[in-house]
Amino acid sequence: MGRLTGGDPSLLRRINSAVVLHSLRGTDSSTLTDLTRITGLSRPTVEGVVEGLIEAGLVVESVPEEGEARRQGRPARRFRFRAEAGHLLGVEIGAHRVAALLSGLDGRIIGAGSREVSQTAGADDRLERVRAVVADVLRRAGVARSSLRAVGVGSPGIVEADGTVRLSTALPGWTGLALGERLRRSFRCPVLVENDANAAAVAEHWKGAATDSDDIVFVLAGLSPGAGSLIGGRLHRGYGGAAGEIGALHLLGRDETPEKLLSTTGEPLHPLDEQAVADVFALAKSGDEGALAAVERFNKRLVHDVAALVLALDPELVVIGGWAAGLDGVLPPLRDELSRYCLRPPRVTLSLLGEAAVATGALRLALDHVEEQLFAVEGTATARR
Repeated sequence: MGRLTGGDPSLLRRINSAVVLHSLRGTDSSTLTDLTRITGLSRPTVEGVVEGLIEAGLVVESVPEEGEARRQGRPARRFRFRAEAGHLLGVEIGAHRVAALLSGLDGRIIGAGSREVSQTAGADDRLERVRAVVADVLRRAGVARSSLRAVGVGSPGIVEADGTVRLSTALPGWTGLALGERLRRSFRCPVLVENDANAAAVAEHWKGAATDSDDIVFVLAGLSPGAGSLIGGRLHRGYGGAAGEIGALHLLGRDETPEKLLSTTGEPLHPLDEQAVADVFALAKSGDEGALAAVERFNKRLVHDVAALVLALDPELVVIGGWAAGLDGVLPPLRDELSRYCLRPPRVTLSLLGEAAVATGALRLALDHVEEQLFAVEGTATARR
């Protein structure tokens, strides 16, 4: 773009356009007088900006209601942001299911869908299931694929900036997969791939349990737990995208993996066998001594993993999601033990978004990308450095 100076007219026009567009998106419709008051810009400047946004297809003049026209004579021209000028997708790719959320440029969800997928499915089969879900969601919403402006994707594993999965133990054939590149061939628009726990953290901050907190840890609790963190309202990925991989803490001199801790037979559970895990928790709830001991071992390990992250980051809030969030007995010991181990215990709560958290966060990634183009004066919470 070249070097910009404080008096650069193109930069000034872009800032004015972003300010007006942002104001329009925050209301159902506004008059030129409204926009002049809200933005602090002169009326001629606002009028010129609005005409440019109309030409770009991002703003349209609202048609006054018939009754309003009769009461007031000729009403003032009103304008609205065209959320339908483009669409966004948020996609979750998990071990047992894939899901997609569709929205307009305002982030309001207008379509959703999901399909089950085998935990043993290879990369090609899993990606084909993603394409099928997306095609179904677009068809039912009556949205053309060509209108997609950006796609966000949440996936297990350590994800590099270009969307390559550097390491993933959860999905067969996922390590080394150029996931972003593969999906860009299908969508022909920007595709932003993020670790699933990171995406869920963004989602809880946007629409879930953490809307009032800027320093949070989201724990995707399971046999191999992961965590996403926001520091000062910005997603913290770490230098190589591996921040929050608390599922690897068992490697630090511990003899038993979480899969073995939760076993009642001595044989480790399969990390992706959610039904076997649910069975152990159900037995514990019924009073089975072996299962109770297994759940206690599992909870203690989870607490230690979360405490390590809490001690390092000092978050205001810890949000627990993932399959463990739907099982009894997770929160009370977590709260009690964090109060013992942590110098300043954080608040602890369950996810409000449940299984929709990852796809919702992925949708926010796509929305942030588009907002950087439309409103960019400063970076967003999920912008990569």
